[in-house]
Amino acid sequence: MPNATDTPAHGQSADASPALEPNPTAETDALAIANQLRPVLLRLHRFLRGEAHELGVTSTQASLLAAMHRSPGVGLSELARREHMSAPTLVGHVDRLEAAGLVARERGNPTDLRRVGLTLTPAGLEMLQTLRARRTAWLTARLEALAPDELAAVAPLRRLTEGES
Repeated sequence: MPNATDTPAHGQSADASPALEPNPTAETDALAIANQLRPVLLRLHRFLRGEAHELGVTSTQASLLAAMHRSPGVGLSELARREHMSAPTLVGHVDRLEAAGLVARERGNPTDLRRVGLTLTPAGLEMLQTLRARRTAWLTARLEALAPDELAAVAPLRRLTEGES
């Protein structure tokens, strides 16, 4: 009975030349790294998300505050598209943020009263700044324990998301 090393890989002929074969080591390494990295990133996200909860907002609401800060006056539809959520879900979050005094809805276009722009209130800006400071402090405390060569891993991680929206 042939073993796995005796049979060609899916899509390869038995006489394929080594120069034409894909590099299985690179695929395996990337897959192994992805399997190790994914749970680490999820745990980091969970820890950082906890900082928002301690301040009384959800991580989704914190993300919305940051998005509104980057684009003052953004409309509901545009924000829902950017944040990859349905309009009804977004409206529920915005309603809660507005009730908490963190967001204001503004009708800035007198010719289109349907258009509502979203902006942070001073309390919303303070919440966002406090949250960023707490998250940065939490992360800084952990990064200080790493060696310089370990810290150099940030650059390639940043490249993973360049061009993503």
